[in-house]
Amino acid sequence: GAKVGYDTAAESWGTGRAVARVPRAPGGGTHRAGQGAFGNMCRGGGMFSPTKTWRRWHRCVNITQKRHAVATALAASSLPPLVMARGHRIGEVSELPLVVSDGIESLTKTKQAVETLKKLGCKEELERLIKSRKIRPGKGKMRNRRYVMRRGPLVVYAEDKGIVKAFRNIPGVQTADVMKLNLLTLAPGGHFGRFLIWTESAFKM
Repeated sequence: GAKVGYDTAAESWGTGRAVARVPRAPGGGTHRAGQGAFGNMCRGGGMFSPTKTWRRWHRCVNITQKRHAVATALAASSLPPLVMARGHRIGEVSELPLVVSDGIESLTKTKQAVETLKKLGCKEELERLIKSRKIRPGKGKMRNRRYVMRRGPLVVYAEDKGIVKAFRNIPGVQTADVMKLNLLTLAPGGHFGRFLIWTESAFKM
């Protein structure tokens, strides 16, 4: 890996030849001979200040701040204007926060899960998600991130009696354990006001 692009014994020709002083590939009788090498302005050369794996990918955030953020995201999820501003279609939903009976935790079939969501008034929301699958713009398409889609409701449960398997194949719908709420799922893309569906026992916690 480290020696990629540095296979040639290229050396600068120095001054006095009326050419730039970049290192040049040695030899003759081929197109490559005498061509510039290594430099960031050369064909086949390295890039200037290449992106490194030791970039500082993660940031430290104070624990209290994280907790405040989760609390804020939960609070925002019960205010209809904020949820609608995030783009969720909640026109037919009876109330926010939306709390359903614990029976939903024992659903095992996706068909039942979809039925339940439709009865709760999420039909429009589900259609929005299905329509939203688009091919990602840019280079990510080649890098195994081919499609992007909208985020839908997040179902918060107390214990998993099959609910995770029932909901996991519905496009855009996610599930979360009430004890392990993740800020990134509560406020996707840094925008709070996600549409949450709670089970009764999860809500009481």
